[in-house]
Amino acid sequence: MSVPTRLIDTHLHLVYRDSITYPWLGSEPALAARDWTYELYAAEAHPHGVADCLHMEVDVVEKDIDRETEFVRSLAGDPARRIRAAISNARPEKSGFAELVDRARADPFIRGFRRILHVVPDDLSRTHVFRENVGRLADTGLTFDICVRADQLGLAAELVDACPGVSFVLDHCGGGSASRPELFTAWKSGLIELARRPGIVAKVSGVIGTVGENWTVDDLRPVVETTIEAFGWDRVVWGSDWPWSAQRASLTDWIEATHRLVEGASETEREKLFHRNATRIYGIG
Repeated sequence: MSVPTRLIDTHLHLVYRDSITYPWLGSEPALAARDWTYELYAAEAHPHGVADCLHMEVDVVEKDIDRETEFVRSLAGDPARRIRAAISNARPEKSGFAELVDRARADPFIRGFRRILHVVPDDLSRTHVFRENVGRLADTGLTFDICVRADQLGLAAELVDACPGVSFVLDHCGGGSASRPELFTAWKSGLIELARRPGIVAKVSGVIGTVGENWTVDDLRPVVETTIEAFGWDRVVWGSDWPWSAQRASLTDWIEATHRLVEGASETEREKLFHRNATRIYGIG
């Protein structure tokens, strides 16, 4: 198997409990037991070729949104860390989003925004204010990550249709899982329909969280292969989803599994998934 010499991780989370408030930690005891620092991540990531990473917001308490970005920026100031940029939390349902976009356009460290949609009512992303604000990202070079459950892929398609010109990124293969055939069929149909829209790319990440503890590479294969087939090699990027993924498997396990899943692809195709597309979409590396 030919392993690419370089990985760009487009979905790294960091948790520093003394610096930022994470309202969800109380319901995640495995994650709440410790800090998830860059140094802990790097111990596995660097030996496996992770040359650059993008910090993904961690759904912090609203008052800490800017603080999280500035804290991650301070971490990135150490050249030993390979944090190149950040995706910031945001509230597009509020009028202040326009100012946030203006600031981000002048800040090369911020490459986009995310509002997790599976933790809010579906109607939130259907409001005029939400769609108008997300639409402000059109032609700015800033992305908007869509994080939804498998049954919300239609909601994702609505948002993409309502915001032409915006560069969207679908997190975690759209929540796909092959553990139940009837749910997999519905997810696949929704994913293929969403992928028909050229303004969105898919992130091969988060799949480890959908399988049982004794998973095999073949348990991951249907979701990963379907996602790549639907979007094509020019519209997929790779992410670790660390440390959420660490609850089910080590980072080493996920990286090695990904290599096995795409070992039949050409070297160029693998490079697109692992770093070329991320360089183009986010301008990092």
